[in-house]
Amino acid sequence: MIIQQLSVFIQNESGRLVNVTEILYDAEINISALSIAETEEYGILRMIVSDTEKAAEALRANSYKVRITDVICMITPDVPGALNKCLKSLATEGINVSYMYGYSNGGKARLIMKTSDPERAAEILFPPIN
Repeated sequence: MIIQQLSVFIQNESGRLVNVTEILYDAEINISALSIAETEEYGILRMIVSDTEKAAEALRANSYKVRITDVICMITPDVPGALNKCLKSLATEGINVSYMYGYSNGGKARLIMKTSDPERAAEILFPPIN
């Protein structure tokens, strides 16, 4: 399914992540997934949150640069080859995966991925059941 992801640009320095999570806590926003990609000076904090618009508003009010992006959220069996099968089906259709993060637990892998065409990727990964 397609869901919205919140990306927050933060300086790579002590206390910045604490500040972001405190702002979200104060706004009663739950973080259900996150990933941090960093460079020497800046980081991109990508999150799936309980209320994307409210979270973006709270962070912008505190001078953070924020972007909302459509991403694919999927659950696959946690077995060898499951991810490969999904990625092959996207590659065959010319869909690029820009980045991905996730975890596995209880026999299932939960993945968030940014693709070049989220709508088409969702059609391929989640075909209608007839």
